[in-house]
Amino acid sequence: MMQMRETIDPAGVTRFTLASGAQIPVIGLGTFGSDKVSADEIAAAVLDAARIGYRHFDCASVYGNEARIGEALQSACNVIAPRKDFWITSKVWNDKHAPKDVESSCKQSLGDLRLEYLDLYLIHWPYPNHHPPGCDIDTRSQEARPYIHADFMETWGAMEKLVDLGLVRHVGTSNMTIPKIELLLKDARIRPACNEMELHPHFQQPGFLQYLLKQHIQPIGYCPLGSPGRPERDRTPSDTSPLDDAVIRAIANDHRVHPAEVCLKWAVQRGEVAIPFSVNPRNYRANLLAVAEDLLSPEEMEIIAAVDRNCRLIKGQVFLWKENQSWHDLWDENGTITPP
Repeated sequence: MMQMRETIDPAGVTRFTLASGAQIPVIGLGTFGSDKVSADEIAAAVLDAARIGYRHFDCASVYGNEARIGEALQSACNVIAPRKDFWITSKVWNDKHAPKDVESSCKQSLGDLRLEYLDLYLIHWPYPNHHPPGCDIDTRSQEARPYIHADFMETWGAMEKLVDLGLVRHVGTSNMTIPKIELLLKDARIRPACNEMELHPHFQQPGFLQYLLKQHIQPIGYCPLGSPGRPERDRTPSDTSPLDDAVIRAIANDHRVHPAEVCLKWAVQRGEVAIPFSVNPRNYRANLLAVAEDLLSPEEMEIIAAVDRNCRLIKGQVFLWKENQSWHDLWDENGTITPP
């Protein structure tokens, strides 16, 4: 393995240009601790990550750690780099989809994160169905309901208002599907800047990725390493790990890096922003360095494209809305929105 530099010049980390002309760093630090990592640990990782060169942090109110992260971001903006150099994302949770709640939820996140504005604010899930932290796979909200486009557009209208108020600079979606985004694009006043989605070598979603890029919507990939620390409720016997894939490991061996670094190089080179989570300094430093140098060859990119197993890891069972449903009903896999 190569010896890693202590810090990485942020100028050496590529940024993708959004439809607005704004630039988003191609790698960020995720902050979902999978119900296992404390807010204090994550806040410490955020501050140290900023010190070594990270300028992108992906947050969410439901993660329960934004107040502690806010202390770290305040220190980072005071000591390491000005606020304008950072890209900070947060998300409105499923119990705050009502238009009256969207603004207050955003302001809560801004207060917790100690920011005057967010670079990106996402609707975390298109379903207004929520669940308590640490719940099991069979948990269902009594008020759970299906995707209803008219209701979603009311939420989106409230998101657009946040842009008008200057509270957020971009709005976007997460865990969407092509049929849902097509409806949104037809009716939205402000188009989504980004869509956050599960993406890794064993779940590549090539058609969806290309659709987004053609629509000038930036794909942001969560679980880019296969989320080895994801909650138990998101694990099934059929799951596979890209970090254990023989092809990925062989390419990593050729480059003398960890397989995680190959996954991140691949992600960025195909046009997605990657937001891996780690509180291990060696790991998040290596993740940043992975996208700053030593790219994969076109031949290696083609080889990795062939290892896709269509293995969705975050299936979303807790967001189902009626009995005897499959998680497949959440994802519109036949090209149409699942009926109520």
